[in-house]
Amino acid sequence: MKIVVLDGFVANNGDLSWDEIAGLGEFTAYDRTMPDMIVERAADADVIFTNKVVIDKDLLDKLPKLKFIGVLATGYNNVDVVAARRRGVTVTNVPADSTHSVVQNIFAHLLNIANETALHNDSVKKGGWTHCQDFSYRLTPIIELSGLTMGIYGLGSIGSEVTKIANAFGMKVIAFTSKVPWQLPGYISPVEKDELFAQSDVLVLSAPLTSENKHIVNADTLRLMKKSAIIINAARGGLMDSAAVAEALNRGDLYAVGADVLESEPPTPSDPLVAAPKCRITPHIAWQSGVAREALIRISADNLRSYLSGKPKNVVN
Repeated sequence: MKIVVLDGFVANNGDLSWDEIAGLGEFTAYDRTMPDMIVERAADADVIFTNKVVIDKDLLDKLPKLKFIGVLATGYNNVDVVAARRRGVTVTNVPADSTHSVVQNIFAHLLNIANETALHNDSVKKGGWTHCQDFSYRLTPIIELSGLTMGIYGLGSIGSEVTKIANAFGMKVIAFTSKVPWQLPGYISPVEKDELFAQSDVLVLSAPLTSENKHIVNADTLRLMKKSAIIINAARGGLMDSAAVAEALNRGDLYAVGADVLESEPPTPSDPLVAAPKCRITPHIAWQSGVAREALIRISADNLRSYLSGKPKNVVN
């Protein structure tokens, strides 16, 4: 059995081992694979692993030996799962390898915005405190989270963990969810979508990207939000209409955004959010802790072992 990893560098740049997967067949791992190289590298593969390399219907038609696609991530919108199912190709993902790491990134963004920690650190390093007449100064408002309303769009494993921490901070927690009240902890209040946008002081996006929720944050939903609101997105960049969000920030109709993901990654030089005021961006690192990446490889290997034993799991198609 031939196993090919198409774009393994971001998950494992040499600091981890592929041995758990490599031991299951004839194994090759590529750091990166450009679109015009996919067929050449995967033509004889029974199994491919992809993180962000797009596997669409046309490509599947060119890979007749392919039986299994392992997505090295939770999100699998880069694979045409319907076409794969029709071809009899099993597609799996890694649903919960980085939950705690992603939640940590969400609150890193929120706390940085609330206290502007990085901004004040830069000011001190440049002599701002040394030359200050007072023992203390602030460059921006300092926001206390206790008492604010945290809204969650996407109450899966990540969203659920976020609510626990928000509750510990003394925040009121609301969520747009299909779950009914008796399925939720007592501190979470389910609300309709418009209420979520209107009531949230902090809106956390933690849903997968689907055709139904693409650009769920758009000009219309932004008009429902408070001008003092903060949006945190560590899920998928496509959940936000970048142009509309940047425009709201530029007009002062939105207080701040913390984003670990963008619609285009890497961003284009003209990406509106990169230049937008009060938009704090990290380069899709929420899942990048060593612990999370080790789990990613371990679960991916287990997905393939389970498939080979006839008991596949974490199947998304």
